[in-house]
This record gives sequence, C-alpha cells and structure tokens, in this order.
Amino acid sequence: MNAQVQLSLRGRNPDVLTCIANLSNDEVFTPPEFANRMLDTLTEAWAADNDGANLWADSSVRFLDPSTKSGVLLREITSRLTKGLAEEIPDLRERVDHILTKQVFGIAITQLTSLLARRSVYCSKHAQGPHSVARSFTSDQGNIWFERTEHTWVDGRCRYCGASEKTLGRGGDLETHAYALIHTDDVKARVAELFGGDMQFDVIIGNPPYQLDDGGYGTSAAPIYQLFVEQAKALEPRYLCMVIPSRWFAGGKGLDEFRESMLTDDRLRSIDDFLSAADVFPGVGLKGGVCYFLWDRDNPGPCRVSTHFRDWPVSTATRPLMEKGADVFIRFNEGLSILKKVIAVESGQSDSLQLPDDRRFDRLVSSRKPFGLETTFKGKTTKGPGDLLVYQNGGKGYIARDLITTGADLIDCWKVYVGRAAPGTGNRDTYPHRVLSTPFIGEPGTISSETYLCIGPFDSRAEAENVLSYLTCRLTRLLILLHKPSQDTTRKVYTFVPMQEWTCVWTDEDLYAKYGITESEIEFIEKLVRPMEFQGGLGA
Repeated sequence: MNAQVQLSLRGRNPDVLTCIANLSNDEVFTPPEFANRMLDTLTEAWAADNDGANLWADSSVRFLDPSTKSGVLLREITSRLTKGLAEEIPDLRERVDHILTKQVFGIAITQLTSLLARRSVYCSKHAQGPHSVARSFTSDQGNIWFERTEHTWVDGRCRYCGASEKTLGRGGDLETHAYALIHTDDVKARVAELFGGDMQFDVIIGNPPYQLDDGGYGTSAAPIYQLFVEQAKALEPRYLCMVIPSRWFAGGKGLDEFRESMLTDDRLRSIDDFLSAADVFPGVGLKGGVCYFLWDRDNPGPCRVSTHFRDWPVSTATRPLMEKGADVFIRFNEGLSILKKVIAVESGQSDSLQLPDDRRFDRLVSSRKPFGLETTFKGKTTKGPGDLLVYQNGGKGYIARDLITTGADLIDCWKVYVGRAAPGTGNRDTYPHRVLSTPFIGEPGTISSETYLCIGPFDSRAEAENVLSYLTCRLTRLLILLHKPSQDTTRKVYTFVPMQEWTCVWTDEDLYAKYGITESEIEFIEKLVRPMEFQGGLGA
C-alpha cells in the first residue's frame, strides 16, 4: 500500500477516532471535530499575528502534543500540513516524511496510547515499520515518545504530582500514571532528552489528563491538568492551546494559585467555554464544563471570551479576565453586566465587584461543619431529655447538647439550612440549574451535620422565612452561580450575594426593580436558573 492510499484512508467515514471509548473521565480522547475547532483558533491567531500568513504552509513550525492519547491532534496537524506544504514540497512521500520527522512531536501518556497515537499518525504502531508513511525514522518510537516514568516518593506522596504511594506505588506490570512532562524540575532539559536535541516548539497543543486516578472520586480527586499548563508555558512556545475543565475559573482544590496566574496573564488571548462537557466529550461525566484557551507569548492583550451551550447563540465579549474586586473569573458575559449593576447599587461604585463588608450575605453563612459534625455522622434514633435534633445525611437524628462545642451561638436561634451539594443531574450539566438544593428553616434547638450549611442567626421565624424567600429568587441564585465552580456549595460561593432587609418576603420582581435588571437580562437569568418554589416550612 503506498503513502497516497494510506493518507487517503484517513478521510473514510466513520472516522475510527470518533468511535473509540475513553480511558476514563480523567483521560478523555479528543473528538476529531473538536480537535479541528482548536486548530482553527490557532490558524486564525497565527494569521492575525503574521500578516495573514498560513500556518500550515510553513515547513519550519514545530508542534508538540505533550499528553497525546489517540493521536488525533497530531494526525489533524499532519493532515493540514500535508495540504499546506504541497507547493513547497511537491512530492507527497518527501512532504509527509518531512512533516513527521521535523515538525510533529508527541509525548504519550501510557504505553497503550503511544501505540494508538503512532497508528493514527504514522499508519503503523512502529514508526519505522513496513507500513509506516514515514521513511526517515531510526527508531520504532519516531517522534511520539513513551517510556515508563516513575514517581518520586516523599513521605508517601509524589513530590511532583502528589500521587499516593499506597495507590500508585505498584509493580512493573501496571501503569504508573507518572506523566513525563510534569515529573521533572527542568522541563526544557527533559524534553531535549526525550527528543535528542535542543527543542524549541512553536506550538504546544493538547488535552492533558484532568486528575489523578488515585482513589479519589469526582471533585474530591486532585486535579493535575494545571501542572501540564504550567510546564508547557515553561517551554516558552509561541502558542499554547489546551482543553481543560472549566473549574479553574473559580479555583478550588489545588487550583487557587493556578487560577490567579492565569487570570493575571495578559498573554491568555481567548477562552472558549463549554457549559456542558457532554457537548464536547459525549458520554463523559465531568461537572462544570470544559474550555480550551489560546495563550500567545508575543502578543499580550485583552481576552476574547466565548460561551457555548447546545443551540444557544454563542456569547462573545473581549474583556479583562480579572475584574477589580473579584477573586474569580466571571464565566458568563451577560452575568458580568448583571453583577456590576447589583454591586453598583450596593456600593455606589462602578469600578469594583467587591461588596462593602456590611452588605455581604456570606457573613451569615457558616463554614463547613457548622456544628463540628462530619457528613457521615448518624445521630440517635430516639430523643432523650435535652437532646438536639440533627439534620443529617439521609434524614434526622438526635444528639446530647453537651457534645456540641462548635456553633453554640446558632443552636437556640432561628436559621436556614441549605445542602452543601447542589442536586445532581446525572453525569451532565443541564440548564436551567437549580444552583442550590432546597433550603429550609431550622427552628431553635436544631443543628446539622456537614451535609448542610447553616445561615443565621435570626431573631424570629419571620426573618428566617424572608431569607428563605431570598434564596429561592432566581437573581440570588445567579449571583451564587457566578462564583460556583462545581456542585459543591461552600460559604465562598455567596461572595457576590448582597445583604437585604429581612422585613419582607422577597421576589424576583422586587430584586429586578431594585437593581434595574432589563428584559433581556431577565431572559438570560431564566435560561440559566430554574424556578424554585418558596415554602416556609420546617425540616428537610
């Protein structure tokens, strides 16, 4: 089979890379269509920065995928270069050989993906095999490198990625998940070692592993994608483009420093944000959506932010990533304008998103474990003399008052309870969101486990009911959503919510009038936030 025929096979339908199953929710294969969307963004940026030049007609540009899995990004890059360089290198065999040996490089994340990526790019799992479309390689790896990398254990944890020695310190027959790019103190020297020379890449593009397969689950597992971004930046490419979870917008576990470094980096020139990860990776359970970004080393400036969701019109705005007074990235362009209206009314300022201390609702919200009880706590099933009622995971229980040493000032007051976790919607993000689990009133003499946050204290049931009405308003929950990276609802997500007077029941109509919310803004709010019926009853 000649190279012409082998290359033409890549255009067959269906594309095999649209059919393979993901390794896990953390190591997700990039669909070909989405890979090309990323490459289109890169094409536009290159042309804008280089007087309209065609990136794919430049035979000197080097590309690196530092976390290749299926090889789809490298395959699509090769396909574009094969077309773009036809005039400069007319002979197809020579052209393909030049592209694969001089321009396209990858670091596979496992032995299996190294074979899969080579099969995608070279048409052979062996770069110098008889079926390979490359002719100048002197090793079976070619430019898609993989060798087993070991963790460096210090006190039971890897000093580079934080992996648990107990979980991943295993025998030689199993993958270590010690990814080469992030297990080094000198990434430039390491990459030079891998590819046998002083390597300078013009473009780094990839879809890194999202978190460690380390015994953690969901939001409790430690993210590692930020380590790939940081190491890729350290290689100083002209352009960096990666697809990563959108949770970094609001920080979270291990991401606060990364968030700050990204939001203050004016080389981050575009973010395409997908509210539902399922729109990008069908069937993948990844809460909070995903995004891909373009980082442009030599052309700093404002960032173009585009929000995508199903058949909604794409919302695009060019704006600062870090607004004055905010500690997170405001995800929705329309939400930013609404938030600015609310803050302006409450603070009298139009240049900052920080509420005055005396107008901050989060001062009423407890921290985790408001009464010192874990989520797993189970109280007694029958009430004894002087016992407190405990709202706990799965229902109610009882505990002796003298066992509670935290939150004593809240016990004998009226308050509102709200779940730490928002209600689940399976493995997909759906809109409109409820944002919060249904809040309810807690009477004097009640407490809760870590399953709930406690809001209060209040002097009367009427005050508590008015707070409850406020939390059921769509505008209130939109303000929470703007600071909420996942289903976890901590005190911090109430940062943008202003205090109100608790002398009346609140409705959205009241809030819209107070803050001057327009009809188009109301329409946006109602697309994002689901109605929640106000019920003033007690108990969960």
